[in-house]
Amino acid sequence: MSYALDVNVLLYASDESSPKHTRTRAFLGECVASSEILYLAWMTVSAYLRVSTHPRVFAHPLEPAEAFANVAALLTLPHVRVLSEEDGFWSHFCAIAEAIPVRGNLVPDAHLAALLRQHGVRVLYTNDTDFKKFDVLDVRNPFDDHDAH
Repeated sequence: MSYALDVNVLLYASDESSPKHTRTRAFLGECVASSEILYLAWMTVSAYLRVSTHPRVFAHPLEPAEAFANVAALLTLPHVRVLSEEDGFWSHFCAIAEAIPVRGNLVPDAHLAALLRQHGVRVLYTNDTDFKKFDVLDVRNPFDDHDAH
């Protein structure tokens, strides 16, 4: 089975002040140790870099070098793949957007859902319940015992 991670999973793993930090670090450790294909979208990577280093979001933001090192550690793993939009992405995005009204904060979620759909990835680990609106995804919360890896 392959799966993708949403940015909130990476952020909780980096935010030591979060009550979800310890649980997320353990979950991410399982992801790293697994041989299952783990997909990250470039938009997820860039969102991680943006938010984890932002002083208005994290009480103790990461230094850019630390955030980049965290991403590099994931990307060097043999079972991690990065997803980008390919030809035909727009049609996947429009199909997702037709099913539900996509506006505001739902736009980047729809973007990720469409990207995963384009690449045939159904499972997304996230704490964001908005992703459950997209029937193309099998949304799993790594903080629910029955959904964890």
